[in-house]
Amino acid sequence: MKLFTRLLGCLGLLICCYAFKGADKNLPSSQAENNIRTGADQLEKYLPLLKGKRVAMMANPTTIIGKTHLVDSLQKLGVNIVKVFGPEHGFRGNAGAGEHINDEVDAATGIPLISLYGGKNKPTKEDLADVDILIYDLQDVGVRYYTNINALVRLMDACVENDKDLLILDRPNPNAYLVDGPILDMKHRSGIGMFPIPMSHGLTVGEFALMAQGQGWLANKEKPCKLQIIPVANYNHDMPYTLPVKPSPNLNTQQAIMLYPSTCMFEATYLNHGRGTYFPFTVFGSPELKGIYEFSYTPTSIKGMSATPLFMDQVCYGIDLRNYDVEQLRKSKKINISWIMELYKAHPYKEKFFDSKLSREMNTIEIQVGVSEFRQQIIAGVSEEEIRKSWEPGLSQYKEMRKKYLLYP
Repeated sequence: MKLFTRLLGCLGLLICCYAFKGADKNLPSSQAENNIRTGADQLEKYLPLLKGKRVAMMANPTTIIGKTHLVDSLQKLGVNIVKVFGPEHGFRGNAGAGEHINDEVDAATGIPLISLYGGKNKPTKEDLADVDILIYDLQDVGVRYYTNINALVRLMDACVENDKDLLILDRPNPNAYLVDGPILDMKHRSGIGMFPIPMSHGLTVGEFALMAQGQGWLANKEKPCKLQIIPVANYNHDMPYTLPVKPSPNLNTQQAIMLYPSTCMFEATYLNHGRGTYFPFTVFGSPELKGIYEFSYTPTSIKGMSATPLFMDQVCYGIDLRNYDVEQLRKSKKINISWIMELYKAHPYKEKFFDSKLSREMNTIEIQVGVSEFRQQIIAGVSEEEIRKSWEPGLSQYKEMRKKYLLYP
């Protein structure tokens, strides 16, 4: 029986690997040419580490190999997955932004799902009592205010506290070319900014884990996390990477993902930033900009994306970036702050622009951008050059520190 099980597992692995090879035909040309293989794709490197182990995973819909969810694939290969921890938006990705999620049992696999975006934000001692090794495999987009890196550090803390191994299956950062923005002033530390890094940090999650440990950002600064990383193969930071699955409900296009480092700051303004449409983070507007901009759109309630968007059912006028050439961002290697400068200048009621109560967001512009002076710089009409100068020398120091933790050129 044991021999049969082993043969069955090997057959499954061969079938799985063949399927992945075939899937390369469906990849965008840039990926096919460079033959990028995510950590999850490299089963041969980590399946031996899971043999005979009780495995827990932090996973969501981006946790895939080929077109199949990694949890489903590993379970079919005989890996003993005892539970899955779900981050913001949940394991299957069907919860809206900021929506609390309860524990449940996954209907497809029968595996218990433990929410880390509800009553608690990291695994407890009881959660890990029947676990030997944890796997982290979430697609990140490379910005400070995207919460996956916060979930990663909490998972590392839990592994240290409970003496568990952590395996990170690394994935490309679609914005890895970009290292820009002010370093977070820790007095503005929040759930969307926990570490002194710039708005766009230029790291994969594997590299960020090394930085968090190396810089002493874990709760226990004396005991290291027992960490192993499966790096992305055939990859460097300048390679374009088109995500095969949307990383969250409101980052549902490659255009939005590439604009996100520049446009997420609009969450802290009195403008609709595309929530309530099927193209969030690519359009921005307000009913109060009528007569100033010709482009218009109307936010509505969309289940799983935005139930009550700002200016719901009202015509908004503003900027449409859906056809903006994101190669300009890649060439400049800079976050675009001209859009927020332009819209503030155009807004007829400037006292409302940065009013977080009106925008109904929990985040002020200070929390979103990470520094105190940005608001006043925009209000005072300070030039982009002067704003960027204020980000130094912190940004240059970060870039130098970052070099110690890079896994890729």
